Amino acid sequence: MGIKELARQDKEYVIDLRREFHMHPEPSWHEQRTAKRIKEELDQMGIPYVSVAGTGVVATIQGNNEGKVVALRGDIDALQVNEANDIFYKSQNEGIMHACGHDGHGAMLLGAAKILNQLKHEINGTVKLFFQPAEELAEGAAKMVKEGVMEGVDSVFGIHLWSDLAYGTVSVEAGARMASADLFKIRIKGKGGHGSLPHQGVDAVIVASALVMNLQSIVSREISPLEAAVVSVGKIQGGTRFNVIADEAVLEGTTRCFNNKIRGEFPEIIERIAKNTASSYRAEASIEYNLGTPATINEAECSRIATKSVEKLLGKEGIVKFEKVTGGEDFAMYLEKAPGAIAFVGIRNEEKEANYPHHHPRFNMDEDALEIGTALYAQYAIDFLNEK
Repeated sequence: MGIKELARQDKEYVIDLRREFHMHPEPSWHEQRTAKRIKEELDQMGIPYVSVAGTGVVATIQGNNEGKVVALRGDIDALQVNEANDIFYKSQNEGIMHACGHDGHGAMLLGAAKILNQLKHEINGTVKLFFQPAEELAEGAAKMVKEGVMEGVDSVFGIHLWSDLAYGTVSVEAGARMASADLFKIRIKGKGGHGSLPHQGVDAVIVASALVMNLQSIVSREISPLEAAVVSVGKIQGGTRFNVIADEAVLEGTTRCFNNKIRGEFPEIIERIAKNTASSYRAEASIEYNLGTPATINEAECSRIATKSVEKLLGKEGIVKFEKVTGGEDFAMYLEKAPGAIAFVGIRNEEKEANYPHHHPRFNMDEDALEIGTALYAQYAIDFLNEK
């Protein structure tokens, strides 16, 4: 029996797991129950594993023949979202929801483990299965890598169930797929005073307002118009009362781009603009810049292999071109250690009301797509390992 048939045979198993994970979501770094259930399933399959990164799990399937090592990654954490879906497997944890598809990722990877374990005789090499915590904080992959999970890995493959793609389609083209995602905090120090006598103070709110606008010139005037980039300020805090000149203000924001060289330039540019803007108003500014995750860039050869894998499962009509997105994904940290690719697997189906965006309280999926993702994990692993 081939991969496609085995995935169909295990379809209900994967759906049931996904619904169980959905009912019991856990936020980043608190995926204890999820990790426990993953280990229980691996125990039943007789697949060895180790605990990593706190609540992470790495399982290993050794093929009957020697060869390369491929890693398959599925993230398992949920979000602080109140679920609004009226479904029998609705989240039972108040304020926590699998609103991004990670319940499906973990379930599909277990389904793929089951398939690959049955096909050891076809595997030339080793398959590692990464059940990763804390993707939503862009911290899990870094800790997994730090603890050595990528040592000896020749290629890494991930799947993200994607609500903007129709069920039955997959995007896995080469090049940039998701943006870098970093965070900054700017503190502005002014001088307090009475609101009726602004000349006696240095208004931090005015400085913050000017700075928000000045930061927009980074994309429009300092980065090539042929490059996509974003600088967004999402939070401003300043002032205590309507008639008091604020002596301090704090801005928090994010940068996104698809070029890691530009990513490296952002901290200096933002610091320069922040300090010079503040200085022009007689204020001072300091910046904290925290690196989140680099851009996710699919390696060309791995993308080609994955494309062939999709075609084996869905035919050429299953492959679609999909524009890169400015969302971040810490899968990129694995790609810094080995070539690989991430695939977007479509889960959108208007008839099933699976048409809400990621992180929405009514996010859901066409669960028929889980069969596709399960098969694709397994197919890529064998295709990569057996590629001559």
